Amino acid sequence: MTKRKGCRNWRWLALWWHHFFLLWSTIDGQTRYSITEELKQGSVVGNLAKDLGLGVSEIFDRKLHVASEAGEQYFSVDAGKGELVVNDRIDREALCGQSASCVLPLQVVIEDPLQLFRVEVDIQDINDNAPRFPSNEITLEIAESTVVGVHFPLESAIDPDVGSNSLKSYTLSKDECFSIRVKEVGGGRKVPELILAKVLDREKKAVHKLLLTALDGGSPVRSGTAQITIRVLDINDNVPAFEKTSYKVSVSENAVEGALIVQTKATDMDDGQNGEIEYSFGAHTSDAMMSIFIIDHISGTIFLKGKLDFEANANYELDITAKDKGTPRMEGHCTVHVEVIDVNDNAPEIMLTSHPKPVREDSPNGTVVALISARDLDSGDNGKVRLQLPKTSQFALKPSFSHNYALVTSGPLDREKVSELNGQTRYSIPEELERGSLVGNLAKDLGLGLSDIFNRNLRVASEAGEQYFSVDAGKADGPIKYVEVLGGDMLSQSQSFRSCMSPMSEYSDFTLIKPSSTTDFKEVISVLDASLPDSTWTFESQQVSIEY
Repeated sequence: MTKRKGCRNWRWLALWWHHFFLLWSTIDGQTRYSITEELKQGSVVGNLAKDLGLGVSEIFDRKLHVASEAGEQYFSVDAGKGELVVNDRIDREALCGQSASCVLPLQVVIEDPLQLFRVEVDIQDINDNAPRFPSNEITLEIAESTVVGVHFPLESAIDPDVGSNSLKSYTLSKDECFSIRVKEVGGGRKVPELILAKVLDREKKAVHKLLLTALDGGSPVRSGTAQITIRVLDINDNVPAFEKTSYKVSVSENAVEGALIVQTKATDMDDGQNGEIEYSFGAHTSDAMMSIFIIDHISGTIFLKGKLDFEANANYELDITAKDKGTPRMEGHCTVHVEVIDVNDNAPEIMLTSHPKPVREDSPNGTVVALISARDLDSGDNGKVRLQLPKTSQFALKPSFSHNYALVTSGPLDREKVSELNGQTRYSIPEELERGSLVGNLAKDLGLGLSDIFNRNLRVASEAGEQYFSVDAGKADGPIKYVEVLGGDMLSQSQSFRSCMSPMSEYSDFTLIKPSSTTDFKEVISVLDASLPDSTWTFESQQVSIEY
């Protein structure tokens, strides 16, 4: 009886490993669902088990779980039914802004055996937002001498919805002196402009009150309103006019504070104070915008005040006002479009999609050990990520999709020689290690040769900030050397250095000699108990004397 049970256990174990190697796969195809935003918690997105070709029992038995690349866990799996359900409130506008497409990528990971699926959920917009104006009260002062046909730009309404649910049009209450025109600017933004249709007469009517209405294209239509109050004033005939109604500039995201963005320029045909112009940002420019840009009120030049971040905001749109100093003050308007150019300022990130699994020493090549994904927040070529392992590694990376990889075995494993493998190079040293002491053979441990030391500019950087270690480029095996960091007042001055190969060092290290500003070179040498290269110094074939 015991013998039969032991045989059955062995047979079950062999069958399990057989299925592990044969059934594990990374699925290149992907499942896509489409839902509307604001669904109730527990709403069914789709039958995940059925669409992935799984039985309901496999959901629990194979430890299926869902991970969102967005970070927030908006979905979960009903293990009893195999359905993907809504786990939390989904606000499309908060998630994707006004982007035409809003897709949440999910990673479905099955632990036993390892299997990865990609699922996308397309979030559709509903008309849950009405257009609104930044201010419900708009006040304009217009001289009665203003000629017919002059345009007065008004503040745009804001509607977070997209597509047919977004802002579509404006209407204006009836007034024989004014009409409305909608102007479309960059990014599809619709700007209402008030047009003077008839000459004003202050003596007949000093104040005009108009109702501006913004309408979206949803069903039913939603709307928002703003009250326009126009005070008719005398004199100061000319409105400041910009040379351009729209300025377009491109600025690198690593531009320093104080960098010039663009100079706007407006002219006014009037004389004296009526022709003197003062520049400013539009009345409704946000505090966030003014923390990044600043304008010279006299010249109209815009400078960088804060830091740009392409990943946070790739485009800015500034409304600029030019007012004269007449009575009443007349104003002209223009728009500055700032495009932020991406630089490679984000380091790639490598993430483990699944925890590494133990692997048998007799596992065939191609056995999956772990699932890895990589990303880089930069755009274009700066955001492309390429992973590679050391040349001496016993593993390889198998690309899957969208920067996902499987870490697989690529060479023989021998548990008796190495029972555990780690991708990091680690050295242990005593606390009071003397300068110049050998720490380890870094080049050999990294699988590098002498040409790599020079051609690839190998160097060591410390995350702690202090530079405690350096690479000795004089040896082909490139050991790490301990370096004492010297500070003090001397470092605030311009200094010269002389570097020579020392015959006294077991490791053929560089001896760096720094002359003082108050002593000559030979005096410094005597203090350091060293000597300049002479006939007593000997050099091997790969060693040279170097001076700076």
